[in-house]
Amino acid sequence: MDCPECGTRMLAFAVPADLREYLPGDEPGATICPRCLELRPVTDPPEESPDFRQIADAFPAESEAAIPMALVVGLLSSLAIYRQEISALLVNVERAGVDPLLVIDRLSIADGVEPSVDLQGRRRQLEQLL
Repeated sequence: MDCPECGTRMLAFAVPADLREYLPGDEPGATICPRCLELRPVTDPPEESPDFRQIADAFPAESEAAIPMALVVGLLSSLAIYRQEISALLVNVERAGVDPLLVIDRLSIADGVEPSVDLQGRRRQLEQLL
């Protein structure tokens, strides 16, 4: 599936049952665009997780951190609406041993990543949530 925003091939992944409540919609999976970081729910996700490092080297490689981090990044465009979900997902990323704010810092300067949201601005707002 190509991103409806920028046309880049999206990465599809299954969202574990314990994280589905944080994904908009009722679908069991999601896609994320490695270029603009657009997040979309999907009904038929693959069984295996993709290599999230296709987004950027800054992205966690392990699914335990990568999936909640992908959800966080995808929800950042609506921080006011998804504040509670983002807060809970940040805790999941930290529990997996990854600093989510550092990932956002690195994504903001990563080659090939062109999000529609100001990651540095959102990072400052996220600091207040933690």
